[in-house]
Amino acid sequence: MLKMRLFWFLGLFFLGLNSFAQKTTQTENIILITFDGLRWQELFTGADSLLVDDTGLIETPGSLLKDFWHPDPQKRREMLFPFFWNTIAQHGQIYGNRAYGNKVDNSNKMWFSYPGYNEILSGFADDERITSNSKINNPNVTFLEYLNRMPEYRGKVMAFGSWDVFPYIINKQRSGIPVNAGFDLAEGENLTEVEKTLNRLQQEIRGPWGEVRLDPFTHHYALEAIRTKKPKVLYIAYGETDDWAHGGKYDQYLWSARQTGKYIQEIWETIQKDPHYKDKTTLLIGVDHGRGITKTSWKGHGESIPQAGQIWLMAMGPDTPATGEMKMEGQWNSSMVARTVFKLLGLDYPDPKAAPFVKEMVK
Repeated sequence: MLKMRLFWFLGLFFLGLNSFAQKTTQTENIILITFDGLRWQELFTGADSLLVDDTGLIETPGSLLKDFWHPDPQKRREMLFPFFWNTIAQHGQIYGNRAYGNKVDNSNKMWFSYPGYNEILSGFADDERITSNSKINNPNVTFLEYLNRMPEYRGKVMAFGSWDVFPYIINKQRSGIPVNAGFDLAEGENLTEVEKTLNRLQQEIRGPWGEVRLDPFTHHYALEAIRTKKPKVLYIAYGETDDWAHGGKYDQYLWSARQTGKYIQEIWETIQKDPHYKDKTTLLIGVDHGRGITKTSWKGHGESIPQAGQIWLMAMGPDTPATGEMKMEGQWNSSMVARTVFKLLGLDYPDPKAAPFVKEMVK
């Protein structure tokens, strides 16, 4: 009976079904955070034994073992992501451990970034129109844009990303949402000293990629916005993990993954100290796509790599039961995130594709 009740709740939660005529949730604010290309294997089992001491994938042999290696995979994952496994696993929900048949997948069949982010933000895959990572304005309306059209949220939706394609994914031009991404600087007449410093440093420290800035800039621009602008809906997209993986640098991939976990912890601790957010904010965390599982295929993703559509999701907040690591069999998709956001805010999702999607999933 407990399993059936949990299944009913989880279907309701991640599908975003709105069964009530009025708001019954405590969530008033949403913070959505995404990694780029972080595998479920590292999330649930820590550093990969196949990769962690490979001289072709790390700069110094043995350099990762002290910080990331333990023969017990549960210990390894805590070493990599202490906040996730000591806090979210205690107070929230973590989906995607396929060892238990708990599956999370992309609905899209592209398995690379723009289609993955479109799916998360718009609530459905669009394999006919979203077929590349080109800087083309998204024809689909994201949940961020839907909310920004509503009087209660207008001007209170913000986005920060490391990849310079996010202004197009969110369709900054049409949506009117402030998107600071790539090598954008903080703008406005009343910049804080933190923003001024970040602007200067970002122009001086370019990083190794032409289209993706280093995550510390994305993080601290977003953190300063939380402290000073108090957005009700905030999207933060970290990007380093995918780029280090494409470069075949497993050491940098792990270090960036752990640092991103620490950034998320800092965000959570910051909002828990702020009356504007404390006990009124739900944190959702996900990923745009997965990766391969061999020494060569882990560097890449896309439809030619079978495991690249395997992903994961997390949630923590006042309306999320503290059921921890989900070990029940089931299938979830990143397309459920947008409707979950609306459900948490006590709203009906306006996307016309929602009805057939929900109907199919609850048969």
